[in-house]
Amino acid sequence: MSRTIPVQKNEYIDVLFEDLTHDGAGVAKVDGYPIFVPYGLPGERAKIKVIKVNKGYGFGRLIELYEKSPYRIEIAKEDLHKYGGCQLEHISYEGQLKYKENQVRQVLTRIGKLEDVKVHPILGMDNPWHYRNKAQVPVGEKEGKLIAGFFKPRSHEIVDTDESLIQIPEINEAVQVVKEICGRLGIRAYNEESHKGILRHIMARYGQKTGELMVVIVTRTADIPHRERLVEEIVERLPEVKSIVHNVNGKRTNVILGDKTTVLWGNEVIFDYIGDVKFAISALSFYQVNPVQTKVLYDKALEYANLTGSESVIDAYCGIGTISLFLAQKARKVFGVEVVPEAIEDAKKNAALNGIENVEFEAGEAEVVIPKWYEEGNKADVLVVDPPRKGCDEALLQTIISMKPKKVVYVSCNPATLARDLRILEDGGYKTVEVQPVDMFPHTTHCEAVAKIMLKVVTPK
Repeated sequence: MSRTIPVQKNEYIDVLFEDLTHDGAGVAKVDGYPIFVPYGLPGERAKIKVIKVNKGYGFGRLIELYEKSPYRIEIAKEDLHKYGGCQLEHISYEGQLKYKENQVRQVLTRIGKLEDVKVHPILGMDNPWHYRNKAQVPVGEKEGKLIAGFFKPRSHEIVDTDESLIQIPEINEAVQVVKEICGRLGIRAYNEESHKGILRHIMARYGQKTGELMVVIVTRTADIPHRERLVEEIVERLPEVKSIVHNVNGKRTNVILGDKTTVLWGNEVIFDYIGDVKFAISALSFYQVNPVQTKVLYDKALEYANLTGSESVIDAYCGIGTISLFLAQKARKVFGVEVVPEAIEDAKKNAALNGIENVEFEAGEAEVVIPKWYEEGNKADVLVVDPPRKGCDEALLQTIISMKPKKVVYVSCNPATLARDLRILEDGGYKTVEVQPVDMFPHTTHCEAVAKIMLKVVTPK
């Protein structure tokens, strides 16, 4: 017998929000039927309008609040809240941290079936604003003028904004200066529909420790009108700039950067530090967008690895070597593997930049390269994984279970896939000892975590 849906589309109903989803929407239930409503907070009573009904769940719009959560705060700029990626800006920072910590606890229990794992209080930021060191801003036109900002949700309509509350101020300034200069010089914005126009994106990167700025101008065409004047004015207006780069993307695509990149002025890279480790950052480099919290995250990973100087360590998904170089300061030898060859080249350069010699990097799939290393006699004492949001490849998890390193440190950017992978490792003979949530991206729904995992000691009968 099929279940009757207790609500109808366009119906107005009074609800109590019980929880938040992984993307920050409030969860209300009508006779057990969940309805997801953006901006609703647990404990709040409200009137909502049902806007979509599916078999197992529905969606609603918040109409009126009867009782507010103590964590609800006024939003500084409504447009930035709606379109700037700050899904949790209507929640106090204390409330955000509570939500994220609770999210980690819930998925470990619900998905990982891990009831007795110690989850520490989340590590937040002292100042949770203006932390992002990189912006990639789409450019368009409105009433004959250049606009740059954020896409409206589920659309390609650009909302013109003069700042982002989570970008470093120097990044905000750089984007506005380049937009203003390009507009004055008559450089037309790219039009997706007609595939005409020139300027597609303005990108900026900033080294928080060094104060160095990179500007990347992304165009459809190989030529930029008034290029010399554009470069001259950027250098004049932005004294922090050390690199101006031109990237050409002539394809009909949503991908931001194209294949051809040239330096128009200054250096090919800027530099920044995470802790004492120096990194060279090019236009194409992957680099953590919040280096302050990255240091917090990596310090915890290093603590969980508990290296004495005698260990061999494998860093799967090593990227440009960020964690590898941290580990190398305490380990006998670190081996890093990453599927992107360009990232491996960056990792080797960063090792040389810091004079770190006890590291080796290899390009390839972790689940292929690590068994090869194992056959060659590299039996790692500690294995560190820092996978993308989809989590570890199952073949890699089975490789870990077969190799049996004494300790695994799992750095996660998605609590749900972390919980799933921990369950697989637990079933393969490991024990999750503790988990430390870290807030890398305040005012968004993203939450990072580090897990300490030990090989179970089997007592002979």
